[in-house]
Amino acid sequence: NFDGYVNFIYSIVVLIHEGGFPTGDYNECPGISGPIVDIVRRLDKAVDAVVSGHTHRAYVCSIDGRLVTSGDKYGTVVSAIDLQIDRATRDVMSAKANNVIVRIDAYAKDRQQTDLIAAYDRLVEPLAQRVIGRVGGAFTRETHASGAFSAGQLVADAQLAATAAPEQGGAVIAFANSGGVRTALQPEADGTVRYAQVFAMQPFANHLVTLTLSGEQIRQLLEQQWRDDNSVGQFLQVSRGFAYRWMASQGKGRRVVPGSLRLHGKLLEPAQPYRVTVNSFLAEGADGLRVLLEGRDRQTGVADVAALERYLAAHPGLTPSALDRIQRDD
Repeated sequence: NFDGYVNFIYSIVVLIHEGGFPTGDYNECPGISGPIVDIVRRLDKAVDAVVSGHTHRAYVCSIDGRLVTSGDKYGTVVSAIDLQIDRATRDVMSAKANNVIVRIDAYAKDRQQTDLIAAYDRLVEPLAQRVIGRVGGAFTRETHASGAFSAGQLVADAQLAATAAPEQGGAVIAFANSGGVRTALQPEADGTVRYAQVFAMQPFANHLVTLTLSGEQIRQLLEQQWRDDNSVGQFLQVSRGFAYRWMASQGKGRRVVPGSLRLHGKLLEPAQPYRVTVNSFLAEGADGLRVLLEGRDRQTGVADVAALERYLAAHPGLTPSALDRIQRDD
């Protein structure tokens, strides 16, 4: 007791949108790497277990003496976690987990849930089927050796167009995270694109954020695409007019080829400020892109899905651009 209050010891489980990269099976954890390892080691010892995600991998790990799980992606796995808790201290005595594969072919659909989903499908049908515009080809997620793909470049171009006007942020470059581009854009046979396809590409309702970075900070941003363990995370997709080259053979912090960062053919000056657009997820330093936290004069714009919708509507017959904005030299 302290001034009428009782001090309790609680079991603490952390749910975090970050993850790791194991090399084993879905219930194993050999060679786990990635941000989650350092994060768990830095957590207060009061934390008993961690439920992670983000990397779309399934694993059951012990990191720093604590249970760490991840349940793959798209509902394919359910993590069954068993914590044995001391009734007196409320502290965790043991922690185990089992990743159970969801075998939808083995069970009948729940009638109540099926009816609920069908009701919502009927409600959203008019919005989903609304025609946005027409394009001249498919924008795929097939990734070039450089890290670029046409659907990603499309999203980056749309975000630049939405924030280029001075009153909208005055952006000259846009970067889109690959993981935020969830699907390819596959139009109908006549090129028709409907809202459901646009929403599937950009479903997170992130808003665009335009901020000021120096040329040197942009270089640092591109270097931060590689993780602390030297593995690449997810390449940033870059907007029209910006280009750079990189080499896999170079060490951490030296992969971007010096003098290769160019905007409309002109070399980026290290000390010169540039207005850069990213989504609100990246603007908070996500995916290890910590230099974005240093961005100044932030201006929040429209939602990313709205930017993509407007861009497609304004460019009928649009076709995928060449994957030459990012070039790999080795």
